[in-house]
Amino acid sequence: MKIFLSIVPPTTTAQEHQVKVVKGRPFFYDPPKVKYAREVLRTNLRLHRPPAPLTGPVKLRAVWYFPKGKSHKDGEWKITRPDTDNLQKLLKDCMTAEGFWKDDAQVAVEMVEKKWSADPVGIGIEIELLEGGSDG
Repeated sequence: MKIFLSIVPPTTTAQEHQVKVVKGRPFFYDPPKVKYAREVLRTNLRLHRPPAPLTGPVKLRAVWYFPKGKSHKDGEWKITRPDTDNLQKLLKDCMTAEGFWKDDAQVAVEMVEKKWSADPVGIGIEIELLEGGSDG
């Protein structure tokens, strides 16, 4: 399965959880920027979800195309924040919530790239079912 999300990739990540203490207990929550990024991803992923969650091992490849400014070339590697692992965490959490698979622990092989881009801007996603899996 190949999909492309034509969105400006969020730079807010799942790692930006915040914590407050309520009645002596820690309470973790997402600040507004994280909630917004999560909703944008989920809304766009929802259009591409499979009819049933994939089962078994999957391979996930994601290419994050960030809008380039004047100081970057089209296709140049993006070596600034956010880190690829933090970007992927939010994406996989949203893909799980939208029913691409039962659990993001099923991602057995993962490849991530981030680049500056004039066109397209967005997130290219490829999901491949590995041997031993099924599509629902």
